[in-house]
Amino acid sequence: MQVTLQKSEIAKQSSVQITGSKSESNRLLLLQALYPEFKLKNVSNSDDSNLMTNALSSDSEVVDIHHAGTAMRFLTAYFSIQEGRETVLTGSKRMKERPIKILVEALQELGAQISYEENEGFPPIRIKGKKLVKNRVSLKANVSSQYISALLLIGSKLENGIELNLEGEITSIPYIKMTLSLLDEIGVESTFQNNTIIVKPITQSPKPKTLTVESDWSSASYYFSIAALSAVGTEITLAAYKQNSLQGDSVLVDIYKHFGVSTVFNKNTITLKKEKSNLEPLSLDLKNAPDIAQTIAVTCFALGIPCDLIGLHTLKIKETDRLVALKTEIEKLGGDVKITDKSLHLAASKDVKPMVSIATYNDHRMAMAFAPLALKTPIIIEDAMVVSKSYPTFWEDLKAIGFAVKA
Repeated sequence: MQVTLQKSEIAKQSSVQITGSKSESNRLLLLQALYPEFKLKNVSNSDDSNLMTNALSSDSEVVDIHHAGTAMRFLTAYFSIQEGRETVLTGSKRMKERPIKILVEALQELGAQISYEENEGFPPIRIKGKKLVKNRVSLKANVSSQYISALLLIGSKLENGIELNLEGEITSIPYIKMTLSLLDEIGVESTFQNNTIIVKPITQSPKPKTLTVESDWSSASYYFSIAALSAVGTEITLAAYKQNSLQGDSVLVDIYKHFGVSTVFNKNTITLKKEKSNLEPLSLDLKNAPDIAQTIAVTCFALGIPCDLIGLHTLKIKETDRLVALKTEIEKLGGDVKITDKSLHLAASKDVKPMVSIATYNDHRMAMAFAPLALKTPIIIEDAMVVSKSYPTFWEDLKAIGFAVKA
């Protein structure tokens, strides 16, 4: 299904309730499977979190997680320690092209029994769950923080815990710290010093408690973009957010000051306000928050601001090669983009071509990042329901604040 967004103007004041963070939800769902004492509130209603929930409750030998990359990584570790259970973990065509070898080799180093069903280094994989007694492992730190989090999440269930040595520069440190903070919240001890992370084994059952998932900052990014492209004085209130967030994408608060957007925290909400116009060039290193690169690039393009974004090496192994996808779609709109394997460089643009059809490449963030352009010109988004991967009510929420959305 495609949607057409006519040129829109949003209400001066509006509010949106955003679902729980996919990143937090998927970590907590795995921890809940390991420690059923916990209850969860405000879990993400995204496809990825629903797939994670279904996979964790499934007793089938074949578990298909479709496009859910986080689930693939976390479940690879989870099923490795399910003693006596044999699982084939598979996914979509794109998932079978996304590398898993670094994580598999780390688990094998710990004693896990994992083999490839089709192509070496890629899903589907066959996992024979067993007790893991080794506790020391090293892996490259600059590929995906999800490999690291997958190991940390099961660490407390290993007889001797886990000692993880990270080789090279660490990517997406906030996501690793999120994992460790959630472990701390359920009573698991850990340390993170230099490039070594230690998770201690848990010695007694955790006390029952209810954990509330904070709303998703990645999803909030599209409203930061909308605020940046709106008239001075426009306000958008989002719930539910906290100032001391575990999510790396909360750096949006600082980044969007560049576009004249201020953020006010009030209990469990944030209010975004367009204070002024600022068309100065932007240079950012997004190695700790790569998921907001698409949103920022489109914001800059819409405002005619040149930008240089670096630290984007993980974007090539996401739902699509996001760097190539961004270049292709922005240039269809009249932009000038240069990319390397880890950076994007956007020249200042004068106009945005109207009624361009944006391909989404099975990537939810492509659909949502380009939607705010409707504040400048009519635009068509192909395969629009791909947003259900992380934010199923996105189009309804846009309509509610004034966007002219036609399916």
